[in-house]
Amino acid sequence: MEDLQKVNSDQIYVFWKNFSIGLLVIMSVIGLSAILPYFFSPIIALIAAAILYTILYNNRLTHRSNCMLVIFAIFFCTVAYSFSTIIINILDIWHILPFSLPKVFSFFNHPFVPTLLLDPICLIVVVVVYLRRKKMSICVNCKLSTGDYSGRSRIGAILSSESYLQLRNLILLFGVLTAAVWGYYVFYFVDAELNGRDYYVFIWLNIIGFVFDELYFAFRYYNLYLDLKENNEIITQEELNDMTSKTYLRFYVICGDNMFVNTRVVDTSRGAEPVLDTPFFTKRSVNGITIPEISTLIKRMTGTDNGELRFFYGKKTPGLDFHSTLRYFYFLDGSPEDYPEMNVEGEWMEFDVIKRIYSFHPDKLSATMVSDITRMATIILTQKLFNEDGFRKIKLKSYQPSFNLREVKRNRYDFQEDKWIKISLFNSDTKLYRLKRWWRGVINNKENSSQEWS
Repeated sequence: MEDLQKVNSDQIYVFWKNFSIGLLVIMSVIGLSAILPYFFSPIIALIAAAILYTILYNNRLTHRSNCMLVIFAIFFCTVAYSFSTIIINILDIWHILPFSLPKVFSFFNHPFVPTLLLDPICLIVVVVVYLRRKKMSICVNCKLSTGDYSGRSRIGAILSSESYLQLRNLILLFGVLTAAVWGYYVFYFVDAELNGRDYYVFIWLNIIGFVFDELYFAFRYYNLYLDLKENNEIITQEELNDMTSKTYLRFYVICGDNMFVNTRVVDTSRGAEPVLDTPFFTKRSVNGITIPEISTLIKRMTGTDNGELRFFYGKKTPGLDFHSTLRYFYFLDGSPEDYPEMNVEGEWMEFDVIKRIYSFHPDKLSATMVSDITRMATIILTQKLFNEDGFRKIKLKSYQPSFNLREVKRNRYDFQEDKWIKISLFNSDTKLYRLKRWWRGVINNKENSSQEWS
């Protein structure tokens, strides 16, 4: 399954391009606010927000495997800046503020300095996005559609780590710019006409900082591309055009509460160290495969037809939509002693042992197996704790249910459906759950109505 660890070179470019678009939008808001009449500043920010929202919406419609977290953060930066400036100026006009608003904060006066509000607002928004990154809907929906990063291709790990790096970089950048413009405003600025030095600090310092940031990430991702290419981990567009569809099959062979595993599988995503994984995996150069063919494959690999084949779940490979990975269970009757040998190398292991390894030493499991066990456990345990409306079945929060493989066979859970994963992320344990649930219902109804009319 090493092909799944390769990276589409276009995804690295698109990832950098999205980051660059975000910075260009902020630069445009600052530059145009300085050139055009000052009262256009919130309008410019709203137009910028509309452009970013269009990018986010198109990405959602096309189901592309691109991380849009930075675009998402900057979208809220522009919205927050626009409404903050409008509200502050309205409160000043109505004389509601307990103090006299300095001219530099009012777009009806001259001079108006947009960066005094824009930089700290962007800093606050990006910090909030970074702290809530694992719980935000854009990240949750991405993981639900393409799989958890631990079980995705190499590009998943790259997008995850680099998007967080970009956010930390923006926090540092906006933090430095906020300190610079506010330090200059407090200690050096004279509330009169803007001179050359004022323009340099309030306008050009921001633009220069963004330009250097774009160049830094351009060099960073070019070097990343070269490193991946040197290690033969890049799939070029020409190779993509020549590639045929592939279906990867993974089987979990189960007998009672035991699973047949190999403790010496090489997982390229985990380095050269051998890890624990199912030994039953193969690939076919076809787009889809029939159940009788799958059944024949697992019977040949196990050497026994005394089993029940059952679908686990499947996902397409991010960036390689013509590749898909399907997981299946193969339940054997009797006890492990009835099957002392298989046609592949491995051993029977109690599921309790596998769960302990998963809980305390997940690095000793293959990345795909970690992802599969996570999905299995999340769906089963969530159904035991919550009903379909997200409310606890058992009010005692200290209650921790468990499960075993016999239960997996007996209850026929639907592991392909994402409903219970969503409930695990948003349920009655969430603060203000009823209010947030009502608000989500309102938003979803509006989205459904807009899609019907479009």
